[in-house]
Amino acid sequence: MRDLDALVAVCVLYVLGLFAIAFWAEKSARRGGAKWLNSPITYTLSLSIYATAWTFYGAVGSAARSGLEFLTIYLGPLLVFVGWYWLLRKVVRIGRAQRITSIADMISSRYGKSGGLAALVTVLSVIGATPYIALQLQSVTLSFAVFAQPGSFGPDGAGATAVWLAAGLALFTIIFGTRSLDLNERHPGLVSAIAFEAIVKLAAILSVGIFVVWGVADGPGDMLARIEASPIAAEPLNGARWLGLTVLAGAAILCLPRMFQVLVVENSDERHLAVAGWAFPLYLMLISLFVVPLAVAGMSLPGTGDNPDLYVLTVPLSLDQDMLALLVFLGGFSAATSMVMVAALALSTMVSNHIIVPLWLRISHRGEARDGDMRSMALMARRFSIAGVLLLGLLYYRQSGGTEALASIGLISFLGVAQVLPALVGGILWRGATRPGAALGIGSGFLIWGWLLLLPNVFETGGLIAPILSEGPFGIAWLSPATPLGLQATDPLLTAMVLSLGVNTALFIMGSLFSFPSPLERLQGAQFVNVFDHSRALKGWRGAVGTADDLLIMAQRILGTGRAGRLFAEVAADQGREGDLPEPTPDFLQRLERELAGSVGAATAHAMVAQIAGAASVSVRDLLAVADETAQIMEYSSQLEAKSEELAQAARSLREANAKLTELSLQKDAFLSQISHELRTPMTSIRAFSEILMQSDLVDEAARTRFSRIIHDESMRLTRLLDDLLDLSVLENGRVTLNMDKAVLSDVMDRAISAAVAESQSRLIINRDRAAEEITLWTDADRLSQVFINLISNAQKYCDAEAPELTISVERLGQGIAVDFCDNGSGIPSRQEALIFEKFSRLDTARGAPGAGLGLAISLEVMSRLDGRLSFLPGPGGARFRVQLPSAALRAA
Repeated sequence: MRDLDALVAVCVLYVLGLFAIAFWAEKSARRGGAKWLNSPITYTLSLSIYATAWTFYGAVGSAARSGLEFLTIYLGPLLVFVGWYWLLRKVVRIGRAQRITSIADMISSRYGKSGGLAALVTVLSVIGATPYIALQLQSVTLSFAVFAQPGSFGPDGAGATAVWLAAGLALFTIIFGTRSLDLNERHPGLVSAIAFEAIVKLAAILSVGIFVVWGVADGPGDMLARIEASPIAAEPLNGARWLGLTVLAGAAILCLPRMFQVLVVENSDERHLAVAGWAFPLYLMLISLFVVPLAVAGMSLPGTGDNPDLYVLTVPLSLDQDMLALLVFLGGFSAATSMVMVAALALSTMVSNHIIVPLWLRISHRGEARDGDMRSMALMARRFSIAGVLLLGLLYYRQSGGTEALASIGLISFLGVAQVLPALVGGILWRGATRPGAALGIGSGFLIWGWLLLLPNVFETGGLIAPILSEGPFGIAWLSPATPLGLQATDPLLTAMVLSLGVNTALFIMGSLFSFPSPLERLQGAQFVNVFDHSRALKGWRGAVGTADDLLIMAQRILGTGRAGRLFAEVAADQGREGDLPEPTPDFLQRLERELAGSVGAATAHAMVAQIAGAASVSVRDLLAVADETAQIMEYSSQLEAKSEELAQAARSLREANAKLTELSLQKDAFLSQISHELRTPMTSIRAFSEILMQSDLVDEAARTRFSRIIHDESMRLTRLLDDLLDLSVLENGRVTLNMDKAVLSDVMDRAISAAVAESQSRLIINRDRAAEEITLWTDADRLSQVFINLISNAQKYCDAEAPELTISVERLGQGIAVDFCDNGSGIPSRQEALIFEKFSRLDTARGAPGAGLGLAISLEVMSRLDGRLSFLPGPGGARFRVQLPSAALRAA
């Protein structure tokens, strides 16, 4: 099938098939059927418009010219979908929450719904996409010329083909892209056609790849050997260029108007993005799988021509595989047409919403803006914009003459639209980003890109020579695109990329830091940055002068009579005004603006409502009432107060600790004095009486017995002191072994009193209730008795009453018991209460009482090991200590 007429007939049938698929999809969508239209697979396939004819044909050509460098075009999107999935999800959520209609609308909405900023992004997008659309027209015409028999393609065949192709694509896009103004109804017909074309171009590239590997070569092994022997294997890798092209391709996913259209605007369910996160990279991997084998085959087979970009088509043709070549032709045709249709739709929406409609509103009178058929005007503007965009692409193609230099415009267009990246990403991550910063960044980057890349390409493709480009303006060589800033640009694309995006980002940050956002901009910034916290549009209207009738007329012109009527009736019912028009409250105005934004964009909708309502969008008072800055300031103030309180508490703790340390220092000095006394006194006695006993002739038997008893008693005193020190060390280090068994509290108390009284000849009277002490415990009786002995001994030492008494009482405390020891002395000084459980601490009232101040410290550790508690109970009267035994001790007994 090498006849041109037959080829045209196949194309016509193919296009009619696309029309049928689109009509059926739209009809099914209106009936609520065809669930596959709203599926993650369809959504993923629609993203395949990234793989245009430049990718379908040009990847093989790039491999033949530059080796594996073509992989960067696929690596960038793969890294974005895998590593930056969180950013894609945030962009999609913002688009759905704010009813975003385009990339220009996204940036406009973020920066205070700025119409000027939206118009700037629109102009940049149209200029950047026009040569790229021309490239798609060129790819189709070249494939026609290669596929047709020699001589069947007339002298003006390429031009005529491009005209008919542009007209057909314009008609298709107008029919299925402008049937309704409500972009939130999506475009099921257009998307279904794109999904079908994605399958066709994937099937085509896989089919010809499989044929090359197993038909031309003898399988993967033979093909790998051919690749090793080809110039592709010897092509050196340029790390800087690889990095630059990867970043550029990744930025294209977010910034290309056509990609934003299918990624954000056409997204019907945020969950579809999760599937696309792995399915779209898989699609790109499959479509690039056979690029190198095709390039190797094209370079080695005769009859493939001298244009590597067409190897995909000429390889099967050179081997007389006409049906396979036809499938490849349809794959390239699908890649080109799907890109052009979506790009035309996205660009027409931007041109209509941000240039034509605002201009019409500006030049028309107020009454005309309300009474004119706004709906028809907006639809007509969009249709003319589609035709205009395709006409610009066609004119650029005709002006360039279809030269090979046009193929480089793919990456140039990527860099052009990437100028919105700093403002886009910065706006959704940084609340401090401002409209002046975004305008400075985008404008400067656009000018640098246009001067360094676009203008030289335009003049080159047109065969023109401009001295201003070669010599620089006014003869200033360092301003020439060939030597920017005096640099020898060996790679003009990388040089322009670094300069344009670098200056763009720097001015965006500086402009934002040195400017203050408007109230509406601050509110929108909060909505964008914190979109997951509150995924709804802000409330920015504070009153209205216009009437609900005016608003209804305007809504009918944009939304249609039926939908506008339902909206107004629903709001009126919510306000309790059934059968009447709603009050133009701020909530209603905000909702109406959101509905209109789905049709004409956020900036235009805001301007239209403001024109009728006659009210400022946001006041400073509104801002202070609802902006997140207020909440943040209050939170920060609260945090400061909390920190201040913490510092005050820490200061009090430090003062208390300092007082305690001072007291401990005094206690340390007292302890050293006391312990030296405690050790020196018995040692002195032992030494003195030992020396006397050594002189046996001077001592009678009675004195020898008395001296020996003194030595024994003093030795026991030393032993007890050393035992206390060892006991405390064992308890603190957790090496103590408890002998748990049943014991009666009264028996333990008897042992303790007997031991304490035996050690001292005190006048202390002990009052107790033995009946209350008849309690069976599960405890270590010896250790518990040690605690009781220490408390009774302390009462004997420190109670300064004329007739000292110690009252021991037992009471139930919850499910446990408490044993209180209370004497009738003057008690413990308040300044020393915090020190009584410290090691070696002794009270001022000790008055030479024996001991090293270890008793209470040991008792505290013992009760901790017994899962009980020893505490001092402050209050009037004498010293009072409480021993608490846990309920577990009772239950176990």
